[in-house]
Amino acid sequence: MAQIGFLGMGNMGYAMLQGLLNTIDRVDIIFSDTNKERVKTVYEETGVRFVDSNAECANKAKYIILAVKPQFYPAVIKNIRDIVTPDHIIISIAPGITIEQLQQLLGRDKRIVRAMPNTPALVKEGMTAICYEEELFNPQEIIMIQSIFTSFGKVKKINENLINAAVCASGSSPAYMYMFIETLADSVVKYGMPREDAYELIAQTMIGVGRMVLETKMHPGQLKDMVCSPGGTTIEGVLALEENGFRGAIAKATDKCYEKSEKMK
Repeated sequence: MAQIGFLGMGNMGYAMLQGLLNTIDRVDIIFSDTNKERVKTVYEETGVRFVDSNAECANKAKYIILAVKPQFYPAVIKNIRDIVTPDHIIISIAPGITIEQLQQLLGRDKRIVRAMPNTPALVKEGMTAICYEEELFNPQEIIMIQSIFTSFGKVKKINENLINAAVCASGSSPAYMYMFIETLADSVVKYGMPREDAYELIAQTMIGVGRMVLETKMHPGQLKDMVCSPGGTTIEGVLALEENGFRGAIAKATDKCYEKSEKMK
């Protein structure tokens, strides 16, 4: 019997799988997916076993990761409803689907972990927000739950009522950051810099900025001010961003992301 079973192997499931393979033997992982070409590709790349159905996958693993898009949850739940027991641990990574809803579908005695990972898991730099009722799990299970997510980055336990805010903060935001990298690169390519050089300079800077926030614990505004020398180049760029609605655009993106997450309930 495998420890971990993935139901679905899309981009997020694959990113998680790659992280897990750094700490868990492939023989302890199993997966299923309706896309047979995808199954073949993942197997060839990772050597992780696959099975032909969600029901079989759930039957052969203790920790079951629901790695499918929210619209496919009803079909997947139908596949496994009669398979899962109170001994299983169900890990949901879909936005908008609550622990309460999953217990209504699977049974009140089922143990659910709700998580919101992100795709940087693929390079072991993921950030995952998780929520669960600790009293439902024994200490070894809690350690395993934590280790699943720390295998590809960092994990933060939060209250479930904040999970949609976490979708905005770390689940969806990588897309905005990629857009920022792309746009800033375009702007310096205009001045003759090779594109690959621009990507490297900007991406490494973004990594450094993140580490500065995490390791210094200083307020981001204070860190920003440290870069803005009086009468210098940076303050000119900062003011241009303010004049063009930089903060407002981010806030509006967050509002839209949050509203969509709420509507998916």
